[in-house]
Amino acid sequence: MADETTSTVVRVDGDRCVGAGMCALTAPAVFTQDDDGFSQVLPGHEDGGGDPMVREAVRACPVQAISVEEII
Repeated sequence: MADETTSTVVRVDGDRCVGAGMCALTAPAVFTQDDDGFSQVLPGHEDGGGDPMVREAVRACPVQAISVEEII
């Protein structure tokens, strides 16, 4: 869990993404799909925006294209 000394970075691996859209359905405040249907993190939401559904979006991705990294 993030605290004052850690920050979170949410990423979508564009090479792995198949455009299933589960992340955008699960956490629409953090993820969107581009014109080709591939997922991406919304600008300004790279830290997950405190959305508790981000980790659920990671689990829902069928190709494991989403990562959440805690940086100390």
